Amino acid sequence: MLTVDDFRQIRMAHREGMSIRAIARTFGHSRCSVRNALREAEPKSYTLKAARAAPKLGLFHDLIDQILDDDEQAPPKQRHTAAQIFRRLCAEHGYLGGYDQVRRYVGRRRRRHRQTFIPLRHDPGQRLEADFGHIFVDYPDGRRQVPIFLTVWSYSHARFAMAMPTERSEAILAGMVEAFSFYGCVSREVWIDNPTTVATAILKGRARQLHQRYAALASHYTFEPNCCMPASGWEKPDVEHSVFNLQRRWATPVPRVQDDDELNAYLLQCCIEDLDRKEAGQSQTIRERFAQDKACAAELPKHHFDPCVYDTAKVDKYQTAAYDTNRYSVPREYAFQTVAVKAYIDRVQFTANAAVIASHGRCYERAQQILDPLHYLLTLQRRPAALDHAPVYRNWKLPPLFTELRERLEHRHGPHAGARQYIRVLQLLAEHPVPRVQRAIELTSSV
Repeated sequence: MLTVDDFRQIRMAHREGMSIRAIARTFGHSRCSVRNALREAEPKSYTLKAARAAPKLGLFHDLIDQILDDDEQAPPKQRHTAAQIFRRLCAEHGYLGGYDQVRRYVGRRRRRHRQTFIPLRHDPGQRLEADFGHIFVDYPDGRRQVPIFLTVWSYSHARFAMAMPTERSEAILAGMVEAFSFYGCVSREVWIDNPTTVATAILKGRARQLHQRYAALASHYTFEPNCCMPASGWEKPDVEHSVFNLQRRWATPVPRVQDDDELNAYLLQCCIEDLDRKEAGQSQTIRERFAQDKACAAELPKHHFDPCVYDTAKVDKYQTAAYDTNRYSVPREYAFQTVAVKAYIDRVQFTANAAVIASHGRCYERAQQILDPLHYLLTLQRRPAALDHAPVYRNWKLPPLFTELRERLEHRHGPHAGARQYIRVLQLLAEHPVPRVQRAIELTSSV
C-alpha cells in the first residue's frame, strides 16, 4: 500500500515531466497506482464498505441478545463475560465459530447500551454529598480497616472527613453534626445512598421512608434529604471521587496513629489544607469557592442536635439492661423497670423520668457485660461475699490505699466484720469522688 511519501515522490516526478510509464518503472509501482496518486494528494484510509458476513455467528445473535438482557437482573459480579457466552454457545448450542466473532459482537452491543450523561453544574450553597469510605490504619495493636465518613460540597468541593467506629445510624448522625459544625453552615439539600440506617424502605421512584432519627436530623437542620437511585453511585460523583482522594492522597502511605482521636486530628488537618487547593478547571481555590457556598447556604440552628438513636430496655435482676447484644448496669432502684436508651457512637446512656441514670462507654463487641461497681454498692451491703467473687469488684481499679485499709480492718475486726466495715467505706464513693475518699482514709490512718 502506497504511503504519503510515495504519493509525494510520484507527484513531484510527474511535475518534472516524467510520464506515467516512466514513473511506474522508476519507483516500482503499477500504472494504476501512479494514476491514483496523481488524482489524490494522499492515500485514502481503508474503510469497510459493508459489514463482513459472519454466517457462523449470525444464527446466534438473538440468543446472545437474550443472555445479555437477562444479565440486567443478575448481580453485577455474576453477569456473563464474552468468554462465558462463547463457552455456553459451544457447549449448549453447537457453535463452531471463533471466539473473536463473539467478543466483537458483544462489545458492539454493550457500547450501544452504555449510559451517557449530561454535565451538571450546581448552584452555591445548594448541594452536599455524603458517603462512607474505608482506609487501613496502623494502630499500636496492629493494622485495622476504619470507616471514614465523608462529605463534600458539589460547588466548591470543600471536604470533611471523620473516622467512625461503625457505619450505623448514630455514626451518620454524628458525622453530619460534625460536618455542619466544621462548615459553619447548612446546605439546602444532602445526597446520600440508601442504607437502612438512612432509608428504612425504598418506595416508588425517589420516594423513601426515612429512618426516624435521620428525618429528625433533616428537620432540625432544615435540609432536603435526598437519596440516590439504587446502584447509582454516579448521582453523587463528587463524594465518590473524594473517597478515591482519601485513599490515594490522605491515606498513602498508611497512617500510623495512637488512637482514633489522633487519626481524626490528622483528617481534620487534611481537610483544612485541602481548602487552598484548586480543582481542575477552576481559577479559584476551594476556600474562595466555599465562601460563595457559605454565603448562599442556611445558617446553623441555635440549638445542638443530639446525635443518638433511641431505644428502650427492661432492667433484669442483675441490674443490667440490654442494648445491641451487650448488657450495661444501672443503679439498683431501677431494677425490673423499663428505661430509655440513648446510643451514641462513643457511649450509651440510660434515662428514666428524663434524667440520666447511667452512662457507659460504647462497647462494639458482642455478648459483653459493662458494669459500674458503684451501681452495686447497695446490693453489696447485703451480699458482702460478692466483694471477692464478683468480677465487677475483683476488677475494680482503686488506689492501693483502699486495699491497705481493708487489710487493717480485717486484722482489727476479723474477716467478716472487717469486710463489712470496708464496704461501708466503699459506699461513700457513690456520693464522693475517689480522691476525696482517699484523702479521708489518709487522714484517719495518720491518727
